[in-house]
Amino acid sequence: MSETGLVAELEAAEPDLSGPAPEPVSGGGAISTMRRVFALLGPERPLVILAALLTAVSVGLLVAGPWLLGKATDVIFEGFVGIQAPAGMPKDQVLGLLRLGGNEQLATMISGVDFVSGVGIDFGRLGVILGITAGAYTLSTVANWVQAYVLAGVVQRTVYRLREAAEDKLGRLPLKYFDTHPHGDVLSRVTNDIDNFTTSLQDVLSGLMSNLLTVVGVTAVMFWISPPLALVALFTLPIVIVSAGLIAVRAKPHFVETWDRTGELTAQVEETYAGHELLAAYGRQEAVVRDFETGSGKLRDAGFRAQVLSGVILPVTMFIGNVNYVAVAAFGGFQVAAGAITIGSVQTFIQYSKQFSTPIAQVASQINMLQSGIASADRVFEFLDAQEQPELPGTGVAQPARAEGRSVVFEDVSFRYDPETPLIEQLSLEARPGETVAIVGPTGAGKTTVVNLLIRFYEIDGGTIRLDGVDYRDLSRDQVRSAFGMVLQDTWLFHGTIRDNIAYGRNDASDEDVAAAAKAAYVDDFVSALPDGYDTVLDSDASNISAGQKQLLTIARAFLADPGILILDEATSSVDTRTEVLIQEAMARLQTGRTSFVIAHRLSTIRSADTILVMDAGRVVEQGDHEQLLARKGLYHNLYQSQWTAQQVDQQDHHQDDFQDDEEAETEHGDH
Repeated sequence: MSETGLVAELEAAEPDLSGPAPEPVSGGGAISTMRRVFALLGPERPLVILAALLTAVSVGLLVAGPWLLGKATDVIFEGFVGIQAPAGMPKDQVLGLLRLGGNEQLATMISGVDFVSGVGIDFGRLGVILGITAGAYTLSTVANWVQAYVLAGVVQRTVYRLREAAEDKLGRLPLKYFDTHPHGDVLSRVTNDIDNFTTSLQDVLSGLMSNLLTVVGVTAVMFWISPPLALVALFTLPIVIVSAGLIAVRAKPHFVETWDRTGELTAQVEETYAGHELLAAYGRQEAVVRDFETGSGKLRDAGFRAQVLSGVILPVTMFIGNVNYVAVAAFGGFQVAAGAITIGSVQTFIQYSKQFSTPIAQVASQINMLQSGIASADRVFEFLDAQEQPELPGTGVAQPARAEGRSVVFEDVSFRYDPETPLIEQLSLEARPGETVAIVGPTGAGKTTVVNLLIRFYEIDGGTIRLDGVDYRDLSRDQVRSAFGMVLQDTWLFHGTIRDNIAYGRNDASDEDVAAAAKAAYVDDFVSALPDGYDTVLDSDASNISAGQKQLLTIARAFLADPGILILDEATSSVDTRTEVLIQEAMARLQTGRTSFVIAHRLSTIRSADTILVMDAGRVVEQGDHEQLLARKGLYHNLYQSQWTAQQVDQQDHHQDDFQDDEEAETEHGDH
């Protein structure tokens, strides 16, 4: 989904997302969060209105049911009273005879009954009322089902757009965001929190709308039937609202903590799973289990407090509803005895008292879900509000077509991860088309940082980087990155077939292209030996092949992508010596006609580079080819000599071990 989709809706409710990140919503922005949720529902507004109308129809028919049943009860009671009275005697005369006979209370009670002396139950009228009642309940159910169907689509499409916005956001965030946020927490925000928000939105939209309309409809009908009795039924409403509000305010911080703890625990599990081999190697399983138990215990405690507090809402509301039920029944009985209302009306009120208290109880319990949903929405919106790497305005300059390689020039480039800590200052270098530029230096010299700037994972603080003479600032990030192919020390393969992994960087690659790249990278030999060949499915961490084979696959991927510029970061560090020789030969063919940047720790592998940049503390301190740098006897000479000496010591130790083995063998042979 493009930035103009959901982000445009969010911009309507919040400041520009491309600017500095606002303060997190979490911790006190429920109104702001709800406003943004309504903004998400903007494209679905016609269907939301339709759902509201269907809800109104369903609730209206549902509210009419008790009133109709009350009328049916009145028909029965009228027939019962009428059959007891002398046939043809007027109602006033019947009431007078009762009073003369000392039945004043009975006469008062039936004075409001519209009976006909000598006439029993009107079954025809009763049947019509019951038929209408059944029809009302049936239509209410149908309308409610259609409303649920419409809202389900509304919610799923809304959350679909939210997921797309989150996916787009992942692509627009700078590398710094992922360096400073636990991966598991980010995953939890775009999975667990969105799922919880989905559930909450579905329940709140459907249940809250229906329950609120029910309360309004029941209240209106009760006042229409009997205002005094309606006031009795409503006197508990403020108590319910105040009680639920106080409890909800106490519960919300614990819901926020629950989802924060969930993100932390997800991050811990993700790190543990990714490093399970190291955990086993260093015997850290017990420590990890203890840390997990600690985090899980904090999540349990936060969830317990949230659920206990929010769980009090429903029983409190039900208790108040039962008190209200007793009050309506008692006062209604006095009203009937006084002849103010009919028995059917009291029956209607008793049903309405249940219809009134149940929605309030449900609304109160939905506050639980609402608080949890708001907490998750806060975390999702905080993620969407994260400051993005600003896209510099381009001039529309097209990338020039390359013939052989691409040129890259650094002119007085400065960069800092931390504004207070200098790293790269006034770095200048030039890689001409087809050249191989090796970057060496001690740990922390800034080698990987140069790669991050090349691929535009970070924006420079000063100076200029040019690709084929065009300033990076005049090119989009996609234009810059499309010129590069990367083979890194840390391999990355996804769940899928070997063929899909090789063809990852080129969507239009044919099977023949994949096979050719595999042969060039010496992948074809081991893949052909697999039972399923190129259709072999790699699991999530490609554990069904060796580390060296993983590296070979990434090299084959680079072959197939056919980039203009190669970045090789210790690309052969995970393969054996024999395979390394083969890969070096393959790399030599791959680098022909291409500009290459090679980061190397083993200096013997880059002796043939056209230019070697020696970096130290973010600066290029030496520059030249292998022979020139050795002749200068500077930092490169010292690094090379230290590696060469270490290699000689290793070889001497190896020869000494072989000599001792030979002596032991001869001694053993002499003994025999």
